[in-house]
Amino acid sequence: MSNQGNTEECDIVLIAGLTPELLEKPALWWKNHETEIIRKRAINPYFSRNTFVIEKDAALKQSEFLRGLTDIGYQKTSGIIAKGTFLHKGFAIILFPINREKPIAIEFEGNRIDSIRPYTAIETDEEIIELRREEKQFRFREGDYVVHIDHGIGIFKTIEDNYFVVEYAPARKNGEPDRLFVPVAEEKRLSLYLGLRTPAIHRLGTPLWTHTKKKAKEDIIRFAKSLASLYKKRSSLMRLPYHPDAIEKEIWDVFPFEETADQKQALEDIFNDFSKQEPMERLLTGDVGFGKTEVALRAALRVILNGRQTAFVAPTTVLADQHAELFKKRFEKLPVRIERLTRLEPKKKIKDAREGAEKGTVDLVIGTHRLLQKDISFKNLGLLIIDEEQRFGVRHKEFLKEKYPSVDILSLSATPIPRTLAFSLAGVRPVSQLKEAPRGRRASLTYVLPYSKNIIKEAFLEEHKRDGQVYYLANRIQHIPRILETLHEIAPHMKKGIIHGRLHENEIIRVMHDFRKGMIDILVSTTIIENGLDISTVNTLIVEDASRLGLAQAHQLRGRIGRSDIQSYAYFFYPIKILNKTGTRIEANITKKAERRLALLEELSYLGAGIEIAKRDLEMRGAGNILGREQSGVANKIGWNLYFEMLGQAMEEEKSH
Repeated sequence: MSNQGNTEECDIVLIAGLTPELLEKPALWWKNHETEIIRKRAINPYFSRNTFVIEKDAALKQSEFLRGLTDIGYQKTSGIIAKGTFLHKGFAIILFPINREKPIAIEFEGNRIDSIRPYTAIETDEEIIELRREEKQFRFREGDYVVHIDHGIGIFKTIEDNYFVVEYAPARKNGEPDRLFVPVAEEKRLSLYLGLRTPAIHRLGTPLWTHTKKKAKEDIIRFAKSLASLYKKRSSLMRLPYHPDAIEKEIWDVFPFEETADQKQALEDIFNDFSKQEPMERLLTGDVGFGKTEVALRAALRVILNGRQTAFVAPTTVLADQHAELFKKRFEKLPVRIERLTRLEPKKKIKDAREGAEKGTVDLVIGTHRLLQKDISFKNLGLLIIDEEQRFGVRHKEFLKEKYPSVDILSLSATPIPRTLAFSLAGVRPVSQLKEAPRGRRASLTYVLPYSKNIIKEAFLEEHKRDGQVYYLANRIQHIPRILETLHEIAPHMKKGIIHGRLHENEIIRVMHDFRKGMIDILVSTTIIENGLDISTVNTLIVEDASRLGLAQAHQLRGRIGRSDIQSYAYFFYPIKILNKTGTRIEANITKKAERRLALLEELSYLGAGIEIAKRDLEMRGAGNILGREQSGVANKIGWNLYFEMLGQAMEEEKSH
């Protein structure tokens, strides 16, 4: 049959069409059912309409084959090769079927298929484009730059007989590259090279790498000393410790889910910080839906029960509204006064919240940037929680810290900004990570595809069948009228709603409430939905032009779906160019940087990928003012992973002095 996954030629190949039902099937399912489906095509209209079969030596014109591919949703490309696309090269067509692990090359001789074989790379005029891979057991892929702690920077090639094979520079000019075989059991000695430039490949057996590491360590130790002095002032401040209260368990028992081991550990970390006199400054990371808010809620409760106030800052009014409802519901049996402070509140409510915070009669204030204005004062502020901290600038985050020097700070983020991530990786700021998904949670199935109205229509129909809802992301407000026309055309029976930043916030809240109640099927929105929304019935996300999104931003958007045990689907489309009036599609209209971001987004689609995405975002966005020019140069020489490991060790040594 097709010998799927082999390097041998194939006799017959099934090509699955781009419909949501077929896209969701894994490669193993196709491998097990391919023969059966080929047989059923003659009697089953669905499979005959949505699949295509090619056979070696069969009579078939290239033009007929290309027409057949287009009919089942495949798009022609001139560069990017992804599932659902094909590349036309003379007598050969390179195709990446959605039902296979790797692309295939179909070679024609006249009007006959001469051969069908697996294909591993696509050679374009400018470069070899590495194909996307499905997630493997190990974290490296062929061609990645890697750093061996003892031997320096090389190129990962493959895994052979339980050894990582790493290629280094040849020992002599025009010679063969040297190879290092690293036992899989010693995987920790290898790390992925993350840097802002293409690194020089080292030679084995020379002292260069030893000298590079030694010089880097000297620079890092100097930098660690300067960082330590910056944080010494805050660590010298004192406040009374927070003690546990028997009432806490009554609130915890209301939690409708079983706590994960990571949530329990994060709480232990925070409560251990609370037991000291030194104020806390901790980062809590965890993928969207992994329970950061629940941990923050319990931290706030302990502070409140110890007689001090908590301020909870969220980046948007919609998110502040959601948090206020949650905290009021969970604390309803306690004599805890909670106020919401946003621009939407009536003047009387704002006045009451301000006075309550100032007099100490309000225990918890949940708000937006409005909380950071100079007219807001707290009598006895104990804890500042910053939700989605990547959405706040340094000035915002330092405002309350300067106003209340001994305040405890808990920052929450699924994808920390480079500065925060850098300091956390270096051990400058302690971090607790929620890596474990809640029981029953499934990763969203992520598809990066050329724009297709047919796939969008099918995705709507499938979600509607199971009484679910859809987020449809519009990159620009001015595109929304055109999008609505298209949506009315392909899904006239589904109710649509709109939110974007130019609407009055009262209107945004009203639409979101209607959406929560199920009165809207499709919510057309800008990236205003990016942070924190938690609606379990929304399990399809469609991004019309994902090429404009940052990597971390796209991951945050993906986190808006899949909040329950129901399988969710995220479609990230990229634009295509049109050849002529007949509508012939010829190529992807996407930059190489955007292509790389989308490839990473598809690759890092497993549960808990947020922190890895933040690391890749750090690499692609650059160090900026995180470390300064000198330290960025040091990091590039040895790679960010090793740099932060060494900086962390240096910081620990400074703390022990």
